[in-house]
Amino acid sequence: MVEVKFEQISPADFFYRNRDIAGFSNPSRSLYTSVRELVENSLDAAEIGRILPNIIVELTAESEVEGEGTSIYKLRVEDNGIGVDPNYIPRAFATVLFGSKYGYKQNRGTFGLGGTMALLYGQITTNRPATVISSKGGKEIHKFVLMIDIMKNEPRVLKHEVYKNERKWRGTIIEFYLEADYTGSKAKIIEYFKQTAISNPHASILFIDVKGRMYFFPRATDIVPEPPKETRPHPVGVDVELMNRLIANSKEKTLLSFLVSNFQRVGEKTAREILEIANLPIDKDPKKLTHEEITNLVESMKNYGKFRAPDPSSVSPIGEELLRIGIQNMLKPDFIYVVQRPPSSYSGYPFVVEVGLAYGGQIPPIEGVHLYRFANKIPLLYDERADVVWKVVTEKIDWSYYKVPKIAPIALVTHICSPKIPYKSVGKEAVADRPEIERELVIAIREAARQLKLYLSKIEKKKMTIKRLNVYAKYLPIIVKCSAELTGKKIPDISKLLAQIGIDEKTLRETHEKIMKEVEEKYIISE
Repeated sequence: MVEVKFEQISPADFFYRNRDIAGFSNPSRSLYTSVRELVENSLDAAEIGRILPNIIVELTAESEVEGEGTSIYKLRVEDNGIGVDPNYIPRAFATVLFGSKYGYKQNRGTFGLGGTMALLYGQITTNRPATVISSKGGKEIHKFVLMIDIMKNEPRVLKHEVYKNERKWRGTIIEFYLEADYTGSKAKIIEYFKQTAISNPHASILFIDVKGRMYFFPRATDIVPEPPKETRPHPVGVDVELMNRLIANSKEKTLLSFLVSNFQRVGEKTAREILEIANLPIDKDPKKLTHEEITNLVESMKNYGKFRAPDPSSVSPIGEELLRIGIQNMLKPDFIYVVQRPPSSYSGYPFVVEVGLAYGGQIPPIEGVHLYRFANKIPLLYDERADVVWKVVTEKIDWSYYKVPKIAPIALVTHICSPKIPYKSVGKEAVADRPEIERELVIAIREAARQLKLYLSKIEKKKMTIKRLNVYAKYLPIIVKCSAELTGKKIPDISKLLAQIGIDEKTLRETHEKIMKEVEEKYIISE
């Protein structure tokens, strides 16, 4: 008889065996993902403290790298964020699925996985420890040298040193080694920094690559966005498991007070109506509910249908002003229009859609649209065709209706922010096509496209006016000059007449002088 062996593995062991699903599929993409995850942590650390981020990323090679192929690199990321409490540093950086990003608010990270996964990948490929240096700006700087016990999902502290913080430095430095292919990932990494500067124009980012080349993305504004706030869950998104957890952690003695204190948008009147639908007494102790009663309560909340929209304070949009600054600073277009939609919700989670449409200037013309996708201020560079934005742009928007040429210098920036982005994978590169999010994207993009249509119509009208003027300007000066000479009169000034055709005085003067010069050269009319 065949024996089946059962075993339990730790989260660290699971991702060790399945690192592809977290974006560590090959040496090239693993380097890009490591950079992205650590920079995101740095931006979050600064945003929480309302600090203007200064981030330095340095990549050095262990040996001379020639041509393509993998090599061992050291990645160092330094920030000026709020720092990490030394009591939490080992677990925060060397325990998979341990983090501070599980609350009901917007975070760049989602799973408490990214930074730790980068260090885990480095350990797997080089068998070298990682170094974490951090201070909260107090009297001490703590330095940890760490490795991850993959079987137990626990940190192994190899060294812990404490230094005096004489300069009151605040922030975090992470150094670790990893097997990577910089040649294959260079373009993506540079593009990541470029797009991060669009969604975070208040950040200063310096990247030093393996050859000592510096890529500097300076701060474009000193305006710091408002950080998201922790809020309670919305009743529409509740399920039985969440309800059980809330009841287990609650100190309320009645169902009425439990509903009011644990859910947003639930007042006493609403709570009474829900309990009436569920046929439950308002004074019953929530901890004494049976499994069937809890299930009935959850179903009653989902079917209530009269809840107000979720509280949007848990999200932190880029903002119209900052998004406009970011687009102008990086793309330098002639036309920009930014739309921020009112907060909406899907499955009880609030979300906000922002769209920026840019045209002309330094944007290179292409067939289609330059698409820049962001989720919780994170650039999404992979899996573009799997994203809801791609579906909207290619299937829902007819760009010819808005007078956009087939080949045009046009760029579309989309940003979706929410406490829970519906990513299609742990790698966080594509957003699922939720109908609510799709609808908001369509509305926002069409609004921006209508403004672009007006802009293009004005350009087209101006071109037609100039073309019409050129016809008049080509012949009228000749006719006027010849007529004046035949009659023996002084040549009149016809600038006012040409101005009535519809062109500004400056262009009129320049065009008139150009035409008259051509007339002088081509038609030698003696006095």
